[in-house]
Amino acid sequence: MTSEPRNTTAYAPERESVGTPAGDARITWYAANRPRLVLAVGHGAGGGIEARDLQALAAALPPLGVTVALVEQPWRVAGRRLAPAPKTLDTAWRALWPALEKPGLPVVAGGRSAGARVACRTARELGARSVLALSFPLHPPGRPEKSRAAELLETGVPTLVVQGGNDAFGKPDEFPGGAYDFLEVPYGDHGFAVPKRAPLSQEEALRILTEGVARRLSAQNGRGGADAAKKQ
Repeated sequence: MTSEPRNTTAYAPERESVGTPAGDARITWYAANRPRLVLAVGHGAGGGIEARDLQALAAALPPLGVTVALVEQPWRVAGRRLAPAPKTLDTAWRALWPALEKPGLPVVAGGRSAGARVACRTARELGARSVLALSFPLHPPGRPEKSRAAELLETGVPTLVVQGGNDAFGKPDEFPGGAYDFLEVPYGDHGFAVPKRAPLSQEEALRILTEGVARRLSAQNGRGGADAAKKQ
């Protein structure tokens, strides 16, 4: 395990390479000054940690006492274009988990799209405090019969789904009832982009996302209540 020299600018990222059976993964740390927990978030199959929702969380949460760890899977670090099988993604996530626990803080397992599925499948065995599922891909676009709901319903830990209102991989009204909380980002697509004609701006949409996640994490640490709606 190797680290690049620390950048002393407040909330500036520090990158750490972590060996896994699938190759080297990379964690980009956005450390809070007085952290109370770590939010570890993996990317999806079609992009990396530059995704707008991941970058928004990395900017918004460290000032609130949450260290954000953006995790790049080995296939992405190696520059490959296609993600491997889910089993390989899970293997790499399990192997890098000790690095996420190294600060000695509770760890929330998170991810967007395929990364959300990884977090859901492994949270209980790894001892995650909870799960943050961003843009959970409930089914492939146009294939509602190929449901992945079981992965979401069987996390075994408190779970928050944050979903765009126009997500082709699963709109809010397609999600089944269950013991998880749900936050809708109106008009958002799978990447939380909103149309220019929408009655809210892109900045406002991302604020709904970051503030909703912040409230949930604060509630888990006994600081205020969450207002995310539970799916019935």
